[in-house]
Amino acid sequence: MPYDYRPFAYVAAPGLSAPEPRHKVVIVGAGPIGLAMALELANHGIPSTVLDDNNVVSVGSRAICWSKRSLEIMDRLGVGERARDKGVTWKIGRTFHRDAEVFNFDLLPEDGHKMPAFVNLQQYYVEEYLVEAAQANPLVDVRFLNKVTGLRQADDHAMVEIETPDGTYGLEAEYLIACDGAKSPLRGMMGLEFEGELFEEKFLICDLSFKADFPTERRFWFEPTFHAGQTALLHKQADDTFRIDLQLGWDADVEEEKKPENVRPRIAQFLGHDDFEIEWLSIYTFQCRRMERFVHDRVIFVGDSAHIVSPFGARGGNGGLQDVDALGWRLAAVLDGRAPAALLRDYDAERIHAADENILNSTRATRFMTPDDGVERLFRDQVLALAAKAPFARGWVNSGRLSVPCVYPLEDAADAAGLPAASRPGAVAPDAPQGNGWLMTALGGRMVVLGVGCTPPEVDGAACVTAEVNDHVRARYLGDAAQAVYLIRPDQVVAARWTDADAGAVSAAIARVWRTA
Repeated sequence: MPYDYRPFAYVAAPGLSAPEPRHKVVIVGAGPIGLAMALELANHGIPSTVLDDNNVVSVGSRAICWSKRSLEIMDRLGVGERARDKGVTWKIGRTFHRDAEVFNFDLLPEDGHKMPAFVNLQQYYVEEYLVEAAQANPLVDVRFLNKVTGLRQADDHAMVEIETPDGTYGLEAEYLIACDGAKSPLRGMMGLEFEGELFEEKFLICDLSFKADFPTERRFWFEPTFHAGQTALLHKQADDTFRIDLQLGWDADVEEEKKPENVRPRIAQFLGHDDFEIEWLSIYTFQCRRMERFVHDRVIFVGDSAHIVSPFGARGGNGGLQDVDALGWRLAAVLDGRAPAALLRDYDAERIHAADENILNSTRATRFMTPDDGVERLFRDQVLALAAKAPFARGWVNSGRLSVPCVYPLEDAADAAGLPAASRPGAVAPDAPQGNGWLMTALGGRMVVLGVGCTPPEVDGAACVTAEVNDHVRARYLGDAAQAVYLIRPDQVVAARWTDADAGAVSAAIARVWRTA
């Protein structure tokens, strides 16, 4: 059944009748990233106000592929299990050249994780769940139909002007977080630009409702017989809804391509039948670009407002949630006076590193899928031809390398030789079963000293957790070592590790994380 787009209630802001006191944080944008940001700050005891110029969830499925890491982050925010259970779980991807399969992959071949490799769930559901969680949280104030029309900065705060159905008012905030999307009005108000590459190819994207026995896997076609010379992508979503992306070419007439009399025959040819309903469609081009930096004094850019990539690889929404993951604990510590403002430079450095990795992967995939005439097309065509015959070439086929969290290049991070690569410093701590629960749940969103095969040293400023050693924990945290001590940051990233450590070494590593050393 089509989604019920119910508007959220508008409530007149207190600032319309009297000046409001300075807020700690104002977030602009009540999409998945802005709402997640508010809930993550609330987890650290920081109140925030979220402003959005709309009062309904996003129309159309938009971001649909939520990675294991995103689901783990959502779990900390209280909506991970709900998203997992509603969505379509998958881990297999198949790539075809014309009618022949040339490559497939398994994104999570091992067991022992609470969350699956990927869940396909329409963005409007994710937004709905996050809105409900935010409205139930006393530290989050979500204001719909509050449009930011002006922005100024002072040394110790930012100021925004806001337009509502009842008039205008202003707010001051110690920090303003821009989660207002790829066309970010805040970025425009500050005269800031994206740097990178804009691609000319156009794609038709559709949500279709129909019954089918397609397996729950990603399917991608190069030059399919049903769409000659182009590419196509198919994903199954919740509620018997399917996402189809069809390449149209750079010179396609957008208005003509969107007309139902042109769309339906193309989709019918793809499906082999005409028994479907179009729930939503759009035509898009894509880009792989980012801001030069994301932190601009009292204004911080997060998600698509800071960086944008092509949709092949599911790196947009997932990358935005990882921004939230990297910023929330740092900003909370700065606002509470537990860390210097310089700590925010680490958010900038780490997420620029991640954005560059995402842009690199997305650009490579885009060039392989939509090559320019000449060397690029010759290479793509030869790889596809070779992959049909030679197994060694199949990994060269690039229909989008799916999102995984990057490994941050942490400086001065203690690392003991011989411990597994999966849990090296800079990587997200791997999940594992723990009795009737999960290690990721035990870590939570706090600084943790984790003992594996030993009792960890007790230090100020961190919780001590002793892991139950089972086969999964041994493979992911010990390898051939008899014991190990891990320092896990509040974003569940490994900050340092030792096969043996005393309280002094751990305390010094904690001070480096907080920049208080």
